[in-house]
Amino acid sequence: MLNKFYNVFSNNIGIDLGTVNTLVYLNGKGIVINEPSVVAVNQKTGQIVAVGADAKQMIGRTPGHIKAVRPIVDGVISDFEVTEEMLSYLINKTEELNKKMFRPKVIVGTPVGITSVETRAVHDAARSAGAREVYIIEEPMAAAIGIGLPVLEPVGSMIIDIGGGTSDIAVISLGGIVKAKSLKIAGDRFNNDIISYLKDEFKLLIGDRSADAVKTAIGTATSGPSMEAEIRGRDLITGLPKAVIITDSDIREAIRPALNSLAEGAAQVLESTPPELLSDIVSRGITLVGGGALLKGLDKLLAQALKVPIKVAVDPLTAVARGTGVVLEDFDNFKHTLFTVAEDEPLQ
Repeated sequence: MLNKFYNVFSNNIGIDLGTVNTLVYLNGKGIVINEPSVVAVNQKTGQIVAVGADAKQMIGRTPGHIKAVRPIVDGVISDFEVTEEMLSYLINKTEELNKKMFRPKVIVGTPVGITSVETRAVHDAARSAGAREVYIIEEPMAAAIGIGLPVLEPVGSMIIDIGGGTSDIAVISLGGIVKAKSLKIAGDRFNNDIISYLKDEFKLLIGDRSADAVKTAIGTATSGPSMEAEIRGRDLITGLPKAVIITDSDIREAIRPALNSLAEGAAQVLESTPPELLSDIVSRGITLVGGGALLKGLDKLLAQALKVPIKVAVDPLTAVARGTGVVLEDFDNFKHTLFTVAEDEPLQ
């Protein structure tokens, strides 16, 4: 009875707390916020200058006393206070869209297999930011729910969630994760590999934003029509500005080791999957979600390596956030997919 009362007079919010972007789902309204996970801090005063898109614009362009930081590293909190400020900003911004009497119930998505200490950090940050209740859901589970996989049925579903900091690979059945692996091979790793490659091959120094932009523009996992792009940076020999033309094959060469490691990780999960569930996966295929799923040709590369059909989910970037929304709207049916900090066990 009390829960029904709170549901009427408070908001239910789902948060995909990502390394690169954080998405917020407001029950009844859908995804209302999609902002970069960046906070600009005045180091002289300790005050927050900007959050989200405004803060991202400041990266590499701030005076010495203002620092733009990403408080989520590899999918987990690296700076508790800054994360708390970011969550407070996001929750307050969401609450303004639909003001209610009581503080909101919040579900937060986290990478698979994070430690109890990391889980508590997420819980405490959300509570301090204004949440009345906080529940944790593993991101591959949330993504699978968000794209409509039959996670509650006795059938094997496999999902690969390629985010900014981590890639989560999971086999799901009967509302639980049967086998899973989390790899620190994702969008940030691809960007760093591109930066290193351009240093070695072109003696050109570029920033993370330039690497991400060229990866999005001409990055591919498999061979296809030739593409090229101009990229500007600093000449490591002269120290002066320099522009070079790079091709899709350059990007492919740069990220090949990371892609091979991702395929190996997925193969290891498949090798440890029970035969009955493996049969389901072979017949139904594997689904890619997350920003990394948008890398051209990645589905073909993984299909060739794993000998299993691969498909990219519709709107893969929002799968986790949409999954938190489904759970919020059908809480009783999905509550056993959630965790609480008190016992760190699935809810009964």
